[in-house]
Amino acid sequence: MTSSRISRRSALKQMAAASLAAPMVFRAHATAAPSETVYHASFGANGMALADIGSLTRSKNLKLVAVAEVDLNRAAEVKKRFPGVKVYQDWRELLDKEKNLNSANISTPDHMHAPITMRAMQQGLHVYTQKPLTQTIYEARQLTRVAAEKKLVTQMGIQIHSHEVHRTVVATIQAGAIGKVKEVHSWSGKQWGDRNPCPKRKDPVPANLNWDFWLGVAAERPFIAGYYHPGEWRKRLDFGTGTFGDMGCHILDPVFTALALTAPKSVLSTGDAPNADNWGLDVQVEYVFPQTKYTTETLTLNWYNGHRRPGNDVKALLGKRNFHDQGSIYIGTKGVLYSPYIAAPILLPADQFADYKIANVPGNDHYLQFVEACRGNGQTSAPFSYSGPLTESVLLGCLSTRFPTTRLTWDAAKLQVTNEKKANDFVRRKYRKGWEVEGL
Repeated sequence: MTSSRISRRSALKQMAAASLAAPMVFRAHATAAPSETVYHASFGANGMALADIGSLTRSKNLKLVAVAEVDLNRAAEVKKRFPGVKVYQDWRELLDKEKNLNSANISTPDHMHAPITMRAMQQGLHVYTQKPLTQTIYEARQLTRVAAEKKLVTQMGIQIHSHEVHRTVVATIQAGAIGKVKEVHSWSGKQWGDRNPCPKRKDPVPANLNWDFWLGVAAERPFIAGYYHPGEWRKRLDFGTGTFGDMGCHILDPVFTALALTAPKSVLSTGDAPNADNWGLDVQVEYVFPQTKYTTETLTLNWYNGHRRPGNDVKALLGKRNFHDQGSIYIGTKGVLYSPYIAAPILLPADQFADYKIANVPGNDHYLQFVEACRGNGQTSAPFSYSGPLTESVLLGCLSTRFPTTRLTWDAAKLQVTNEKKANDFVRRKYRKGWEVEGL
């Protein structure tokens, strides 16, 4: 493995060429026979959805039948690349009319992940849903439950989960290279937040865009050009999950896998709080997790995004190195592992590990893994049984930023904050009238 930084685009290309072995077991049921074609629909037709379509259709065994896209202009490329594809503006109409589907990818803004995924699963479709799996904790719990009940193949779109560098981090930690892990610091330099209030204006809705369908389960509001669609929605409380929700499921994924973390016991935000409309910019959150076989009696996990970073005491562990823009530092009883995001892990102090050879773990193809599982071949590595609880923990961190300097104690079994009743108002959202979905 090269020690140089690997771009996310390059990482995805590398995964496309990798094998289909899977480190975590989730048995596929209700699948098509291995000789059969998987008939597929995409919810979303551009941006991340277009990337997902391209990666999934690399399999000769998957056929794209239909897409749902609220902005018809953004479906042009899909129609060009897949001339026979059917295009719907209303995702509900697609599910009502396309009766021969086997699977779907849900690659929409965050607020629509859960309702579309739930409806698709209720119709027996296997689902590949982008991260974060949902926008609320309750939605994540419900999707996990239904996926298990229906024995469906599921995969969350944390493609880096299958990349060799993340799998190598997991293997190195679990081999005991740095002993029991007592503390982790993870961060992202992205800035999906906004300290400004929502503009008080109303702009004409473009003819190609169905604004009502774009809002979906969210409350009605005026269209504001460039403020929500197509790319700024991640900053907005009602539609995205900020930097933490965007990158937390990626960067904390190897942390959860390597340490076999369960639900946190408590969470404390000491960074920016959201305003009335938008997520904060410079976020800092501390979790406390119960002990696992790979950790000390308790584990402290610290998250930072925007301009926030670990303190000088942690930076000193890197020697002359600077923090990469995104990454994690694992502090163990016998040493430290520095894991820049999508780059080779480094054991520290260097002289202590001069003779230690990190064993390379080959990567997988996250997308083709899903397609083959749908056909009855193998399993996915980030099924909802794993990615649902991961998403719950990330979203609990997002929720905590609404209550800065208050340590929230968490009862995962009951999906309740036990010491701050107002926090429970954000565990579940109320869907707009007429957009309710059974089970959510």
